[in-house]
Amino acid sequence: MTPSTKLRQLMTESAPVVAPGAYDGLSARLVERAGFPAVYASGGAISRSTGLPDLGLISMNEIVARLQQMVDAISVPLIADADTGYGNALNVQHAVRAFQRAGVAGIHLEDQTFPKRCGHYDDKSIVSTREMAQKLKAVKDASGDDFVLIARTDALAVEGYERTIERSHAYMEAGADVIFVEAPTSVEQIESIAKDLPYPKLINMFASGKTPLMPAERLGELGYAIVIIPSDTQRAAIGAMMRTLDAIKRDGDSGALQNEMASFRDREVIIGTDAYMALDKQYAA
Repeated sequence: MTPSTKLRQLMTESAPVVAPGAYDGLSARLVERAGFPAVYASGGAISRSTGLPDLGLISMNEIVARLQQMVDAISVPLIADADTGYGNALNVQHAVRAFQRAGVAGIHLEDQTFPKRCGHYDDKSIVSTREMAQKLKAVKDASGDDFVLIARTDALAVEGYERTIERSHAYMEAGADVIFVEAPTSVEQIESIAKDLPYPKLINMFASGKTPLMPAERLGELGYAIVIIPSDTQRAAIGAMMRTLDAIKRDGDSGALQNEMASFRDREVIIGTDAYMALDKQYAA
């Protein structure tokens, strides 16, 4: 079963598919070990992991190299952020082929202009409905029917609700498999989107964003097939590293925080060190 087929099966049988965000092989493996059926590769988190903000500053090749590491570290489907597709329709086709070679199960493509912004930033701008529809058609032509194509629209903050719904219908007609309306700002909007868009839907849920948090079970009842939580794992990691560094600066070591840290042994188990060492012995014999 291909990763794309597996993701489609999950959306049909286990909706909503809750996919926490990850940004490298280790964080992706931790998501899988926690029992989640899919991992979301957050473009913003990948960018921030290099020390850069989520402003479209990372190249396609840099993203694809990271995605390959993440796919190799897990056995569950990886959903990837393809930003605006890195150019026009031809660039989008080039990008989706690279993402497929990396082994991702599907991508979401957004209708912002380039350079894009995080979906929860202000002052976003978007391309025409026609331009986005052409990009979606180009992805479908390049990727085939199995690959999961998620169309994201940032129109809610730019053009308002009615135009967002119109765009969403147009994107689904252009070949998208899932619709993703970014940054609804109320429970009522989340429910209205669910009612007005009778398609598989993805929603972005993370603490302190513009979208209010709702239980995954309720989102599933509303027809949301996928729930992504892009950046909470990274924010948790940043907080833990800051606390550890503060302790080292204060005490000269991290002993005061040992109970909050993974043990040396736990770390090695997560990475699979024993298996690699066993192989090393086998091949050295």
